This record gives sequence, structure tokens and C-alpha cells, in this order.
Amino acid sequence: MFSKACEYGIKACIFIAINSYEGKRVSPKEIAEEINSPHAFTAKILQALVRQRVIDSVKGAYGGFEVSKNEIQHIKLAQIVKAIDGDRIYNGCGLGLEKCDEKHPCPVHDKFKGVRDELKQMLENTSLEELALNIKSGSAFLKL
Repeated sequence: MFSKACEYGIKACIFIAINSYEGKRVSPKEIAEEINSPHAFTAKILQALVRQRVIDSVKGAYGGFEVSKNEIQHIKLAQIVKAIDGDRIYNGCGLGLEKCDEKHPCPVHDKFKGVRDELKQMLENTSLEELALNIKSGSAFLKL
């Protein structure tokens, strides 16, 4: 459902948030290793997240990526998805057709519309804090 870049972006943000709670900044290399993503690809994803002001980048010897502790609760999963994939997940065809709408629906159009609406609700109502705390508590995990 999400692009590979978006999957990595979500995982990276969760990892950054967990470390930010502990007052640590993380390097692109640490992030790539933690989320099992190619280093160069991870760097591009992180740049997009910084440009969209989802995460912060600090340069220098003690630099790295972080999220303000005060902001973690306000960042929604929808912001991360939009920063990486735009809003195509809310508008795209379930079968990937170029033109699919009410007037010219694909075979799954009506059923997929409901799925898309539920997904949008979930993304807009799920905070980065919720996901990071699930990892910290051990009730969820990022890698095996």
C-alpha cells in the first residue's frame, strides 16, 4: 500500500522519535542499519522529511536527526506519508489505472473507496508518539 520509500520513512521517524525521547540524535548510518534500508536511499528519504519539517537535522560533530520531544505527540502518520508519497494514497485507483473516478470506475472502485477512507482516518489519527511508545514498551517492534 505504501511505497518502499514511505515504509522506510515511517520506520526512520519512529526510530528517530525513540532516540529523541532519550535526548539522542541519530546518524543516517544508524538509521539505515536499524531499519534495514540502503544508506543512500535512507539519506534521500531523510532529506525529504527534513524539507517537509517532519524531523530536524543538526550538523556538526554532535549532529544527526532528531524530533523535538514536544513535537512527537503532534506529528501524525499522515504527515510522514505525505512528505514521502504525497497524497496519491488517498486519490489513486485500487488497480493503478490512470483514470478511475465515479464516472469511469474500475471494478474495485466502490469497495476501495471505503478502504481508502479508513486508511486516511487511521493515518490522520495515529501519532508518532503512539508508535514510538509501542516500540519502547515492547508491544510492537521495528525489526526481528
